[in-house]
Amino acid sequence: MPLVTSTEMFRKAYEGGYAIGAFNVNNMEIIQGITEAAKEENAPLILQVSSGARKYANHTYLMKLVEAAEIETGLPICLHLDHGDTFELCKSCIDGGFTSVMIDGSHLSFEENIKLTKQVVEYAHAHGVVVEGELGRLAGIEDDVNVSDEDALFTDPDQVEEFVGRTGVDSLAIAIGTSHGAYKFKPGQKPQLRFDILEEIGKRLPNFPIVLHGASSVIPKYVEMINANGGKMPDAIGIPEDMLRKAASMAVCKINIDSDLRLAMTGTIREYFAKHPDHFDPRQYLKPARENIKELVRHKIRNVLGCSGKA
Repeated sequence: MPLVTSTEMFRKAYEGGYAIGAFNVNNMEIIQGITEAAKEENAPLILQVSSGARKYANHTYLMKLVEAAEIETGLPICLHLDHGDTFELCKSCIDGGFTSVMIDGSHLSFEENIKLTKQVVEYAHAHGVVVEGELGRLAGIEDDVNVSDEDALFTDPDQVEEFVGRTGVDSLAIAIGTSHGAYKFKPGQKPQLRFDILEEIGKRLPNFPIVLHGASSVIPKYVEMINANGGKMPDAIGIPEDMLRKAASMAVCKINIDSDLRLAMTGTIREYFAKHPDHFDPRQYLKPARENIKELVRHKIRNVLGCSGKA
């Protein structure tokens, strides 16, 4: 099956009260773990690539790995650029075969964000590609995204209709309390999503797909595996999964997951070397890492996203 856009995925997700997982990929083992889980769960899938991952793995290699995943699974897969920050980057991904791109102009003024986003939308739509825009700014660090708590902003519901109307975006990423990276909240701070903002945006944009970035739950199992085997991660609190399930039952059609994948892979590899310090074959430590990524993605599909059996 060829790569697809997210249009039909999001329509079904909105109507069905579930969300599609958008999983960040960096190498073969991560792609294999994600797609094997999605195949077994018969779940629709978005594989997304940050500009940092594209630089690391090379565009051509990533495209061929995703092509292999299509052949092996037969699933509808959307290939998405995560946090594109320039028109040139989005254009390169569109020309290179991506079916969806995000243009993140959230660091710009409202008018400049509209101008940049509209430019990307016009080029993308002319090439059959869909576009995700962003209003509001999430705190946290992930690849090239680095926003302090002081600079973070909730999305203003009063702006969403004008932004979508003037840009023509196909989906909208909003800020309602999620955060990039594993260190989402300060000690003693309780995570809380602003469902009042999400509900109001849903009223302003009926049947329009909303996206949550920074939605990893920082699963304690993998943090403990890292710390038990030489790591020094402080207590990390992610987004509670019951909150993500609630968001998926509302207007949220796409939930981004990256940090949980990194923690699963890193924790597994650290544990492997602690048990087998004399081993040096990459296949020996990457195989269990791939299996834990698969287990994690299966859990997300079944218990958080609710998209099992929806491919």
